[in-house]
Amino acid sequence: MPIRIFITGGTFDKEYNEITGQLYFKDTHVSEMLFLGRSRLDLRLETLMMIDSLDMTEADRASIAARCMAAEEDRILITHGTDTMAETAGVLASSIVSKTVVLTGAMVPYKFGSSDGMFNLGSALAFVQSLPPGVYVAMNGQYFHWDNVKKNKQTGEFEELTGLP
Repeated sequence: MPIRIFITGGTFDKEYNEITGQLYFKDTHVSEMLFLGRSRLDLRLETLMMIDSLDMTEADRASIAARCMAAEEDRILITHGTDTMAETAGVLASSIVSKTVVLTGAMVPYKFGSSDGMFNLGSALAFVQSLPPGVYVAMNGQYFHWDNVKKNKQTGEFEELTGLP
């Protein structure tokens, strides 16, 4: 069964401009990451947008949801910026019930070399193959249900909402 990967940008795909010191988008790095990780899965990649998740609009989220619903595949992985990943997961969960959708991202751009992106991508691929239908966030080797996750901006990690102040 093939897995659809939707690329939306986020830190995962950012580049560093050495002259201006700014981060920007050029091309996705997902194909290179899959090649280096020696993935042997049947994957269908599609770039939907290349934006920072802080710039993502409700229309962008609706577009992602529409593409997920229209996809032939029942297993979908979405690369996404970490700042609003949980928000997008909530939008997806309101309309997608019969597919397994996993969102993942990176805290450090892949091109920096010390990125968590490769690990998160590999974990997300394992989770999208093994979890039942639903919407999940996969970061730091863990998966979280869409309605029980938040990004802890102090630690730079994702954690469950349950039991948190």
